[in-house]
Amino acid sequence: MTHKGIMESVKDKVVGSIKGTGEVMNTVVDTVSGTLVTTIKGTGAVGTALTSTVSDVLRGAITGTAQVGGDLGVTAKGGVIGVLKGTKEVGAEAVDTVGTSARVLVKSTADVGGDIGLVARNAVEGAIAGAKHVGLGAEEAASAAARGALKGAGEISQEAVDQVRKAATGVIAGVKVVVKEPFK
Repeated sequence: MTHKGIMESVKDKVVGSIKGTGEVMNTVVDTVSGTLVTTIKGTGAVGTALTSTVSDVLRGAITGTAQVGGDLGVTAKGGVIGVLKGTKEVGAEAVDTVGTSARVLVKSTADVGGDIGLVARNAVEGAIAGAKHVGLGAEEAASAAARGALKGAGEISQEAVDQVRKAATGVIAGVKVVVKEPFK
């Protein structure tokens, strides 16, 4: 599948499933993890190919959810959990994919006019929730997600960085989230 194809495929699956069931979280987790596993096993994607696949899958999830007026925060949380599940199944590096995931989610949310603070916080929550399934520490996963979200916000504007810093640091889901600067 081409990158455009992956994104469109995920978007269409998310749109169809949310319209059919009204369920966002499970739809996104299953679609993201399933698409990643299929694509990575099919192409042997690692490194930059994995990063671009994760990006395409999450952009598709955000775009599809926005198209049907679904909750982008839930999509972000489910997206990170789905990425962690998918990367575990194919043996990819979880910490790197968490950061990439949060960056893409923040940028994609900005592209569709959504609340990047909400999405950043939910990406961190997704990292915390998914960490235990892949043998990561909650703090490590949460910090990686917050760093990635801040990096994505930095590609938007200083105002976006301030908004994401407020939303994605501090105590989230019982975990103290600390991000050391610089996060460029």
